[in-house]
Amino acid sequence: MKKNKIAVIILAAGKGKRMKSQTPKVLHPLCGRPMIGYALDLVKGLRPAKVVAVLGHKYNEVKQELPDGMEIVIQKQLKGTADAVKLALARLKKFHGTALILYADTPLLTEATVNRLLKHHRDNALAATLLTAGVTKPSGYGRILRDGYSCISGIVEEKDASDYQKEIKEINTGIVCFDKDLLSEALKFVRPDNRKKEYYLTDVINIFYRKNQLMENVNLDEVDEALGINSRLDLAKANAIMQARINARIMEQGITLVHPASTFISYGTKIGTDSVIYPFTVIERDVKIGKHCSIGPFAHLREGTRLGDGVIVGNFLEIVRSNIGPKALLKHFSYIGDSKIGRQVNIGAGTVTANFDGKNKNLTVVGDNAFIGSDTVLVAPVKIGKAAKTGAGSVVVKNTLVPAGSVVAGVPAKSLKHK
Repeated sequence: MKKNKIAVIILAAGKGKRMKSQTPKVLHPLCGRPMIGYALDLVKGLRPAKVVAVLGHKYNEVKQELPDGMEIVIQKQLKGTADAVKLALARLKKFHGTALILYADTPLLTEATVNRLLKHHRDNALAATLLTAGVTKPSGYGRILRDGYSCISGIVEEKDASDYQKEIKEINTGIVCFDKDLLSEALKFVRPDNRKKEYYLTDVINIFYRKNQLMENVNLDEVDEALGINSRLDLAKANAIMQARINARIMEQGITLVHPASTFISYGTKIGTDSVIYPFTVIERDVKIGKHCSIGPFAHLREGTRLGDGVIVGNFLEIVRSNIGPKALLKHFSYIGDSKIGRQVNIGAGTVTANFDGKNKNLTVVGDNAFIGSDTVLVAPVKIGKAAKTGAGSVVVKNTLVPAGSVVAGVPAKSLKHK
């Protein structure tokens, strides 16, 4: 599809009442990032001529997740999808071509599927091309209506459907391509003649049908791609699907996930080849792991963690906002926060960096080849010199500088003098 022939309208105005949350629906995290981020990635890959995002509920919060320069319109009164699209089209008066409608709460949709939809629309010069799916349990979706010749004649939303129509298994995913100019004209005839008293974009399909406009559909092979997030249950299902995609992509890059189903890796995590991730490991966003590392089981790497090549992070560890040097060993139940750990450092079992003093997060620095004994507490800010050692159970108090090559022990830790 040529760049100057596509305009994308992203609908992101809804409240998401069934989420029962103060957070706007499209900002709920999916594998570590707001779900709207996946729609933005999809749009970026399409390289459209124009993009308009329609915001509404708590739009100032949603706006912060949008890239600079993106066209935004505000739907002050949430009067339905047709009203939202009409507002967006006001920003596309000079555009003539295909208008693609996407939803920010449908994060599982893939670029391959959208490109297939766009190609069919372009190749057949259609007024509208719908992305549809066949499901055995269509509850919650609008149903595709067809005439006696199997031509699409309309869409009925479930709340307005008759018992007979509710038995229809072909559903509307909401993703649709329109001829932009024909869409603009048809929106003039949409009325809120439904139980919700809203302006439905789906009513345009019947308007096109009555005007003998050409319409077809593209069937969705993987129904899960069309999953719209309307509840916490939907979010959990989408999270599982997206996690499986992320894990598959990671394994294809040469990383071993011993048990993918119990490995939780956020979007955007970078892991080097030949690293091994053991079960029940949680890796949050903005984490970078080097090559030949071993992580877990039961490890938690939080935001801002950086691991060099060959690092071993064993069971029951939590690391946050820390840089761990190459070949460092952290094998057993420890907390490492706001730290800079050097090369080939050994962190003994039970080590804690006490990084918070009640007001600020403070830095712990451990030099190359240092040895931190079991159950050591490092009260930040503190610095352990190269090749220095702490005895088991030591408490190194704040503002302490342990000289390179020295040995400290005790509570508080003091230098051990050799006779």
